[in-house]
Amino acid sequence: MPPSVLLAVLLGGALHAAWNVGVRAARDRRQETALVVAGAAVLSAAMLPFLPLPQAGAWPFLAVSAVLNVGYFALVAAAYDRASVTLAYPLMRGAAPALTALAAWLLLGEALPPLGWIGVLAVSAGVLLMARGAAAVTEHAAVRLALANAAIIAAYTLADGMGVRRSGHALAYTLWLFLLAAGPSLVMLLGPVGLLRWRPSPRAMLRALGGGGCTIGSYGLALWAMTRAPMAPVAALRETAMLFGLVLARLVLGERPGRRRWLAAGTIAAGAALLRLA
Repeated sequence: MPPSVLLAVLLGGALHAAWNVGVRAARDRRQETALVVAGAAVLSAAMLPFLPLPQAGAWPFLAVSAVLNVGYFALVAAAYDRASVTLAYPLMRGAAPALTALAAWLLLGEALPPLGWIGVLAVSAGVLLMARGAAAVTEHAAVRLALANAAIIAAYTLADGMGVRRSGHALAYTLWLFLLAAGPSLVMLLGPVGLLRWRPSPRAMLRALGGGGCTIGSYGLALWAMTRAPMAPVAALRETAMLFGLVLARLVLGERPGRRRWLAAGTIAAGAALLRLA
């Protein structure tokens, strides 16, 4: 893997972790998540006129994925209302590849090689270790919400995996997804009345563009990297986002993961990386 690709993937992982830390840092996490959604939609709308439309076969998958993304953003806000980044983020991001692989095996008949099963077991062990370390009642609720969100991530990953192959243009597909999911997500996060009354300040709009830019930039860097290096190692390296999440949470939020969570997050990240390489 060329150094430029390595740096691009690591930067993408850091950007993904950064907007999650930003949501957790806010007092009103639902509104902060809404800002990320709105910022991604604005940036997507600005870029889409310069890209081709996805082909007809991709639109049903876009619709399904957009609905799933509404649930994803709602659960992100709910999980961070109840627990730290160091607990919720590795569970949401790390359990999803294992669930995706199992669903592809059960529903699509895609065989899981031995390395993949090792990855599934590693992710499962890390999830159990993380869950056993949850102390407060709110943290137990956050574990359930994070794992539910991992299931949603697995579902929209499968939908997008089938949709993007039919789209003819991966970036256009992704930006349409952000745009289509934005309206329903904002209604879910703010409520119909709250959305009508929503008047973000100029400073909040800057955060919106920053969070939306992180979301799009993370995926865009991964797409670029996959054109310059084999997909499997790029996808595996993206799982470092989990560790970036813990580091940023420590530096920005003052969270102290402790040895158990570092070990659990590292185990989940390693298992997810093995799944990507399998």
